[in-house]
Amino acid sequence: MASSFSEGAFLKLATEGVQQLVPYQPGKPVEELERELGIANSIKLASNENPLGPGPQALEVIKDLLPSINYYPDGGGYALSEKLAQKHQVDAANITLGNGSNDILELVTRAFLTPQHSAVFSEYSFAVYPIVVQAVGARANIAPAFAEDHATMPLGHDPEALLSQIEDNTRIIFIANPNNPTGTWLTPAQLEDLFASIAQDIIIVLDLAYTEYMDENLRPPIKQWLEKFPNLVVTQTFSKVYALAGLRIGYSISNPEIADILNRVRQPFNTNLLAQSAAIASLDDTEHVTKSVAMNNAGKQFLQQAFDDMQLAHLPTMGNFISVNVKQNGAALYDRLLQQGVIVRPVANYDMPEYLRVTIGTQSQNERFIDTLKQCLES
Repeated sequence: MASSFSEGAFLKLATEGVQQLVPYQPGKPVEELERELGIANSIKLASNENPLGPGPQALEVIKDLLPSINYYPDGGGYALSEKLAQKHQVDAANITLGNGSNDILELVTRAFLTPQHSAVFSEYSFAVYPIVVQAVGARANIAPAFAEDHATMPLGHDPEALLSQIEDNTRIIFIANPNNPTGTWLTPAQLEDLFASIAQDIIIVLDLAYTEYMDENLRPPIKQWLEKFPNLVVTQTFSKVYALAGLRIGYSISNPEIADILNRVRQPFNTNLLAQSAAIASLDDTEHVTKSVAMNNAGKQFLQQAFDDMQLAHLPTMGNFISVNVKQNGAALYDRLLQQGVIVRPVANYDMPEYLRVTIGTQSQNERFIDTLKQCLES
């Protein structure tokens, strides 16, 4: 029997928020690029991954566990939750595990937002915030960022603008620090002042995906803030400095009542066996973290100097990436770089059409990117 459904009929069955969603576009994989263009030896500086890869302790654990993947993981993630609680000097009841920290962002919106509510986040914020908010039919109140010519933090979060977007029906405010894709940040003092101005019936989501790359004096006192602000949810990930992006593992720290709510909507077995165990091993591998941060700092300095020499404005960054103004159509330049086997990230979807976001790679990757960028700009 032939179907009577016409094209688009199923989309009409979806909820209103989902109908208007545009799927998230991840960075182009190396394999896809090389297959499309028939080239080899490409480098990917598009998705803020750690180019050193996972630490040796994590790799050893993964190898040892491969024969056990026929078994379900610990659905509650007991061992990893205990390890994280020890690291942050909190109780395991404060921890919620996620399939990457993106999973936590979705859990928060599902738990606290409805079509009758709004969420607040800044202009140029992480693309997942509007996606998860719109998916549940809530309204996004977007705060203007600092102007591009702001003396100290161009395109960074403006605390006063964020506060001005809060309404009576606001349930969540998202703050990424440092922010992706801009790399900009607020100091701990600025954040604490901002938190103190937010009513306690609004959930504050502080997204710290890149916090290990920050200067030590800029890293937040998480335990102290959790005690002072019961509405705070801190999200972190093993995808960046710990280099476990392919395993998808992240977590949040919050007061036990909020953690309990998030765990009610969290799917059983949302974090897998290899991810949980590799994360535990990674937390012990401080040498690999130190090495990764040192490489990132050296690469950041190299790229910033190269951009200065090329007279290309770039945003200040505390992440493992830099957003640079290429003074032309960023998407077109991105395509020319692709032809040379260099994958970066155009950010026109963030309303930054003349910028490219570049992951800080190894020294050889950084040098190849700069050489290729010069060639593409000259041509």
